[in-house]
Formats: sequence, structure tokens, C-alpha cells
Amino acid sequence: MAGKDRDRFSTATRLRLLGEQTAARVYRSQNRRQARRSRLTGRAAFLALIVCSLVVALAYPMRQYISQRDQIADQERLSREAHQRTEELRDEKARLKDDAYIRRLARQHLHYVLPGETGYTVVDPDAAEERGGEPGATGRPWHSNLWGGVDSADRE
Repeated sequence: MAGKDRDRFSTATRLRLLGEQTAARVYRSQNRRQARRSRLTGRAAFLALIVCSLVVALAYPMRQYISQRDQIADQERLSREAHQRTEELRDEKARLKDDAYIRRLARQHLHYVLPGETGYTVVDPDAAEERGGEPGATGRPWHSNLWGGVDSADRE
């Protein structure tokens, strides 16, 4: 047994034991570092870079595509409105070829009367006051109102 104890406490045995313990500690610390280390590997970082590059590269063309689709929709709407207006004008042109329609427009808008008829114009007093402008200026002729405006501008 004495030989066993001596082997146990020999310098070589101690150094070997110390080396094994140190190696075990280093191995454990490396394992802990690897466990704490991020899962972002070089391949994952490269893949993320590629995906971000694609997103940036495709963002502007997609925005242009959407913008152009909106512009196309607006132009199609304007085209439909123009066709509708064209049809309305064609209908109006066809109606203007009718003499009865022309007479009716002349009587209605231009206050024409046929020979032997008497024309009347009815003035709505409420409408006349609304168009009059300044209160109290309705009883004077237009040139008096004009000079009154010039005089009031000179005074200021």
C-alpha cells in the first residue's frame, strides 16, 4: 500500500491530475461559451443579407408598379367620363338640328317673343335684394354706385 500512496502523491501523478482538471475546466468553459453564443451563424447572416438586399432591390419597383396601376385606373376613369361626355354632346348636336328645340331655347334663355306676343319679365324682390350688394345702394343708378366706390376708396 505504501507503493500506491507514493504513486498517488508523486510529482508526475500530480501534474497529470492537475492537467486533466485544467483541461476539464477549459472544456466546460468552452461549452458554456458555445451555449451562450448566438445562433446566428455565417450562413444565416449571409442569408439575412441576401433577403434584405432583395427587399431593398424590389421595394422601389413595387412602389412604381402600384403607383402606375393607380394612374392607369385614373386614366381609364377619365376615358370613360370623356366617352360619356362625347355621347352627351352628340345627343345635344342631334337636338340642335331640330328647329323647335332651337326656338324653345331662344325663348327660354334669350327671352325672345314671337311677333304679336307680349313679353313679361317678373322680378322677384327677394332675389333683387340678394343681387344688390350693398344695402341702400339699390335705389341709385349704377354710375352713382361706381363713383361712390371710387370716392370711398380715395378717403381711405
